[in-house]
Amino acid sequence: MAEPPVINASPLIFLSRSSFLDLLQLLGEEILVPSAVAVEIQQRGVEDPTVAALSQTNWLTVVETPPTPEIIQSWDLGKGESSVLTWAYTHPGTEAIMDDLAARRCAAVLGIPVRGTLGIVLTAKQRGKITMARPVIENLRSSGMYLSDRVINQALALVGE
Repeated sequence: MAEPPVINASPLIFLSRSSFLDLLQLLGEEILVPSAVAVEIQQRGVEDPTVAALSQTNWLTVVETPPTPEIIQSWDLGKGESSVLTWAYTHPGTEAIMDDLAARRCAAVLGIPVRGTLGIVLTAKQRGKITMARPVIENLRSSGMYLSDRVINQALALVGE
């Protein structure tokens, strides 16, 4: 059985702000949230939709991560990114869900499969969970996610839009 994916704060924030958190269930019945990521989210305050989602969504499971290996520490990433990568590194076959470019580069070097928020939307379109990716992507943009027009157009071309 495949390992449950592990997620960083930004995909959780963007998907919950735009009411598309359920798209994460395409990746697994359970999504792991390292405790460092949960703490980062909880600092946003009780009124934040991501804080509410984290406490009210039974398939989001907060986990304690082991100490961060030196190979990950050397990348000088944030606590959340480091904890996601540590979990995935110590649990081979785990997909890391993260948007941060430096963290994604670290994942590539370590052979950790990675997918970002945009990749989740494309997966949802490919699997028929959503009929059109563009409106979802535009919603994510209006929720604060930065995506250039070039990146959006390249992504949409991959799913025939």
